[in-house]
Amino acid sequence: PGEKGSICLLTGDRLGLGARAESLVTQQQQQAPFCSWKCCVLGRTPIQSAHVMKSFGCQISCALFYFGEIVHHGNCLLFSLFFLKVGDPTPFHIQAEVTMKTNFFGTRDVCTKLLSLIKPQGRVVNVSSVLSLVYLKRCSPELQQKFRSETITEEELVGLMSKFVEDAKNGVHEKEGWPNSAYGVSKIGVTVLSRIYAWKLSEQRRGDKILLNACCPGWVRTDMTGPSATKSPEEGAETPVYLALLPPEAEGPHGQFVQDKKVSEW
Repeated sequence: PGEKGSICLLTGDRLGLGARAESLVTQQQQQAPFCSWKCCVLGRTPIQSAHVMKSFGCQISCALFYFGEIVHHGNCLLFSLFFLKVGDPTPFHIQAEVTMKTNFFGTRDVCTKLLSLIKPQGRVVNVSSVLSLVYLKRCSPELQQKFRSETITEEELVGLMSKFVEDAKNGVHEKEGWPNSAYGVSKIGVTVLSRIYAWKLSEQRRGDKILLNACCPGWVRTDMTGPSATKSPEEGAETPVYLALLPPEAEGPHGQFVQDKKVSEW
């Protein structure tokens, strides 16, 4: 981070929080090509300058191809920004399936494809939510223990997220110890997944000093949250960008959940 030739890949849209993240990064990364893979917007926009956003289609393979083509030029920053509007009259089991597919499995798919391309001293930031903490506390004690475990595996986590969707379809999710929030559970998944990937990086690439964290940008005024949210997009982008631009010599945070630039106990 901060070095000539660094690359930032933002998975999200060039609106609101994403736009402010781009602006803050390019202010501090004057030599960094800034790429955006839009998970919902079709088409490609040719790069015309070092800081223009790169639009990808819906297939992760497009992002993987482009990122792989340029990644050898320097260190990498990876943002995972996935959002889904909630609070609508859609039946809960459908909300659960779509929200989990977007927020959790979408984040996992991107990380699975791109983490191996992150160079030494790279930074990975998965945007979660403080609601992951709120709804973790509303899970049954058994589920809380599983989600807080430092030995939980990716396969076990995937199984739990899939079980939530299945329990919601069967109308028994609350009986099975789940909170009544598809968004909250999906963000629990993102936070725990980030912890798991950080542990893997520490085991498999210890000397590379890659730092991976989950964070909450706060309640930000976006198309998803509306005008009553308390933070501007500029304020919401501060913590993700802070984590993405941690200096090369930084030892942490790593595998943490961060709010307002401070580590919160999981």
